[in-house]
Amino acid sequence: MKSPEELTALFRARGRKVTAQRQCIFRILQGDVTHPTAEVVHAAARTEMETISLKTVYQTLHELSALGEVSALDLGTGTTRFDPNVEGTHHHLVCRRCGKVRDLHADFSAVTVPEGADDGFEVGEAEVVFRGLCAECRGRRSSPRRRSRTPAGASR
Repeated sequence: MKSPEELTALFRARGRKVTAQRQCIFRILQGDVTHPTAEVVHAAARTEMETISLKTVYQTLHELSALGEVSALDLGTGTTRFDPNVEGTHHHLVCRRCGKVRDLHADFSAVTVPEGADDGFEVGEAEVVFRGLCAECRGRRSSPRRRSRTPAGASR
């Protein structure tokens, strides 16, 4: 993603307003690898600007997406996630328990649609999404619960 200064210049060059709220959103997104939702960006922005509206966050994120500066992702987590990493082709890992999303840099360029299976579609790009459990959720699942093997009422 471009720096906040570069995004400011881009917005101005495209005739879009550059407000303090938008610049705040640009700063929050820079270097964010968590693929935040608009609500997460809004919560972070409110620590800097209490009065920033969720509507402003959504509008700014969608404008950034239209400009190709973030990717709006529907990964089946229930909300749109925004990926500031638009520099190169990458895929995603999605935790099916907590919804965490991480970039996956792997080469799937050899994957193609089989001849005749495209049903008339002109395929332009593809994304691979892997679903599973992140390390934290796997750790919670595999940590054994301590259970007493002594029957109730029996002495040890």
